[in-house]
Amino acid sequence: MEQIPHGSSDDPNPLRRLTLEQLRRRTSVKWREHPDDVLPLWVAEMDVPLAEPVARALTEAVAIGDTGYPAGTAYPEALAAFASERWGWDGIAVDRTRLVPDVMLGIVEVLKLITAPGDAVVVNCPVYNPFYLFVSHMERRVVEAPLDDRARIDHAALEEAFGRAVAGGRRAAYLLCSPHNPTGTVHTAAELAAVAGLAARYGVRVVADEIHAPLVSRSARFVPYLSVPGAGSGFSLMSASKAWNLAGLKAALAVAGPDAADDLAAMPPEVGHGPSHLGVIAHTAALRDGGDWLDAVLDGIDDNRKLLVDLLATHLPSVRHLPGEGTYLAWLDCRALGVGDDPAAHFLDRARVALHSGPPFGTGGAGHARLNLATSPEVLTEAVRRMAGAV
Repeated sequence: MEQIPHGSSDDPNPLRRLTLEQLRRRTSVKWREHPDDVLPLWVAEMDVPLAEPVARALTEAVAIGDTGYPAGTAYPEALAAFASERWGWDGIAVDRTRLVPDVMLGIVEVLKLITAPGDAVVVNCPVYNPFYLFVSHMERRVVEAPLDDRARIDHAALEEAFGRAVAGGRRAAYLLCSPHNPTGTVHTAAELAAVAGLAARYGVRVVADEIHAPLVSRSARFVPYLSVPGAGSGFSLMSASKAWNLAGLKAALAVAGPDAADDLAAMPPEVGHGPSHLGVIAHTAALRDGGDWLDAVLDGIDDNRKLLVDLLATHLPSVRHLPGEGTYLAWLDCRALGVGDDPAAHFLDRARVALHSGPPFGTGGAGHARLNLATSPEVLTEAVRRMAGAV
C-alpha cells in the first residue's frame, strides 16, 4: 500500500482533517466491513470529523443527562429556516411535518398511508437499492422508469410506467430520488413540474426522498419537489443525516404538501417513537448552526468531483462518468473494462478498493459501480491508481 499523507486538524477542508489511522478507529460499517488493506469508498459515510456545533450540542446534552424521549418542534423549525435560507422556499409548515426514525422508514410509513399491498411504486432506475428492498418487503410492486442516457428523468418512460402502475384502477406512488442516488443528478424546476403534471394526470402520489438536498454544489440549485406547481398532494422526506454524517443518530422528518396534510395526520403516533432524542438534538443543531461547516464540505466535494474527472481521464479513460451536481456519489460505467457485471467485486479483489456494486441499483446497474467522493483527495487518488492497476 502506498503511503497516504496524514490529515491536518486545522485544514479548512473537513475531508482532509483525519488520517487513515484515525478513521480506522471507527466502528461503523464503512470501517468494519473490510480488512485494513482495503480503501473503503462504498457506503454513504463521510470521512470527516463531526461538525463542531453538533458535537457541542451532543456534549451538552450528555453532560446534563438529556437522553430521554424526543419532544417539541425545534427540528422542523430548524429545517424550515434552513429551507428558507438555502433554497428560498418557505413551504415547510411545522403542522404538516411528522418525526420519523429515518428517511427510508419514513418512506415506508408514508407509502402505507397512500398505497395498499399489491399496489405499484414507480422508481427511476438505476436507483438507491433499498428502494427495491423496502418496497418489496412491504408487499408493493416495483415498476421501473429508467433514466435517460444523460441520467435525467425520461418523462416518456415515466408516463409509460405510471400507466402500468395504475392499470386496473390500482393506487400507485412514485418514489422520487432528489437529488438522485447514485448518479448525483439534480432535477430542475421544469423537470419536477412536469413530474407533478404527470402524477396529477394519472393519479399517482409522489413521495420525494430528499435526504441529499443540502449536498448540492454551490454552483447549482436544489429545487424542493413540494415547491413546484401542482405538487401539493406529494410528500418529502428530509434529514440532516447525509450532509452532516449523522446516520448513527436516527431522526428524519416527513413533510406533507398542503393537499396531503390529512394523509400525514393519519400516520400512527407510534412512528414518532422510533427517532433518537440525541438524533433530534444533533440534526437540529446541524441545520441551525452547521452552515459554515457544510459550505466547507461542499467545497471539498466539488474539488473531489473535479479531481475524479482528471484521475479517470489519466488512469482509467475507458470508464464513462457523468459528474453530478448533487450528493457525494459518483456513478462509474465500467462496461468497457470487460470486468463483468459487477466491477466492484473485481476492484475489491484485485485492487483492494471497496465500491458499491451496481447491479442492486436495478436496470442499468450492471457493469457499473458507485464511488463515494467524501474522502480526502489523497485517498481518492490512491484508490483510482489501484483500480487502474487492476485492469
